[in-house]
Amino acid sequence: MSRYPRDMTGYANSVPSANWPNGAKIAVQIVVNYEEGGENNILHGDAASEAFLSEIVGAAAWPGQRHWNMESMYEYGSRAGFWRLHRMLKDLPVTVYGVATALARAPHQVAAMKTSGWEIASHGLKWIEYKDFSEADERAHMLEAIALHTEVVGERPHGWYTGRCSENTVRLAAEEGGFAYVADSYADDLPYWAEFGRRDQLIVPYTLDCNDMRFATPQGFNSGDQFETYLKDSFDVLYGEGEDGSPKMLSIGLHCRLAGRPGRTAALKRALDYISSHESVWFASRLEIAQHWATHHPANRIVRPSKMARVEFVAEFGGIFEHSPWIADGAFDLELGPTHDTATGVHSALARVFRTASEEKRLGVLTAHPDLAGKLAQAKRLTEESTAEQASVGLDALTDDERATFTTLNDAYVLRFGFPFIIAVRDNTKASIMAAFEARIENDRDTEFAAACRQVERIAELRLIEKFSV
Repeated sequence: MSRYPRDMTGYANSVPSANWPNGAKIAVQIVVNYEEGGENNILHGDAASEAFLSEIVGAAAWPGQRHWNMESMYEYGSRAGFWRLHRMLKDLPVTVYGVATALARAPHQVAAMKTSGWEIASHGLKWIEYKDFSEADERAHMLEAIALHTEVVGERPHGWYTGRCSENTVRLAAEEGGFAYVADSYADDLPYWAEFGRRDQLIVPYTLDCNDMRFATPQGFNSGDQFETYLKDSFDVLYGEGEDGSPKMLSIGLHCRLAGRPGRTAALKRALDYISSHESVWFASRLEIAQHWATHHPANRIVRPSKMARVEFVAEFGGIFEHSPWIADGAFDLELGPTHDTATGVHSALARVFRTASEEKRLGVLTAHPDLAGKLAQAKRLTEESTAEQASVGLDALTDDERATFTTLNDAYVLRFGFPFIIAVRDNTKASIMAAFEARIENDRDTEFAAACRQVERIAELRLIEKFSV
């Protein structure tokens, strides 16, 4: 059994209405990352100096040494950049991603955050890379971060974002059980729920594109106007989607040592002034967004085919292709995952098995289908699905003349092709079925075999759509 854990579907064509407060067309969320004093530094017990997100693009870590220039750039963030951003944003509902050890070294900044009513979420214990941490060590750091954050801020964090995370981070945060949201995802423009055991964890995705970190990466922003233009363009597209009835969320990521530089704050201010000039814009903290989403779109657990045992899977889907449970049995062995936990996903898996089967086996599926309005229907020996399908277009209530016509066509068709005439009746009317019958009986066998197989797949698709809609 192969299972693929990533969800490559998301909301697809069923995007929920966000129902932002007061009919807002977009939720705008600003993050100030506070990392200064929590970065890699031998003073902090780390093996080397920091090398990430500074004015020194392409910097390398210095093992066992302090990097004076790097340290002073981070210090700029705490000494000047933070305060410049705070003056600009103090009246907005900002979320701070606060590295716990950095917050512990920043009593004045923490006091300013609290005075402004900013949400202070956790950005981990230290601003270091966690990809190579053992699960136990990362969990220990997470618990220590929560404890230190609570000690410094006065309350535990309600949001979590590691940033430089491992494959275990989101699960560990969910298992901790105390977070209203986790932000270690860039997978969507809206919050979404993820299941971890019995825990339903709300994910409020973050951004790395509407983010000043691109001032410190190759092929990133070279000047403030590029950042400004990108923020405006992102807002315009999402605002337009909100006007079309599909409100989204715009996240903007800032760093004190990057966006806090004068030339960049100027661009940031112009972008925010532009956003503020529009009506129906909801500026919100990430916690406010999480609370709103949990209220309006609470977690809704579904029966997941990808998590079923073989017996359960075959019992549930073995009749989708008429009297052919071997198709469901084969589908169970494919690489299923969250993206298959829908009618479309299950249909894809079942159809793959059907399409790759031998002609003999596919013929067996065709011959398992009953004649339309035939003897089995009259004897009430159809499957429940076939009975409902034929009744949906009145094939269970034919006149004597109509029944005689169907009988004649059925006999001629089977004699010509060796399998019954198959059509997705729910896509048709009695008249269009009759017209298709009369037209397709003139096909050669290969053409009609292919046509019948396509109809079998369509019948299966319609059955799954009905099953998943219940």
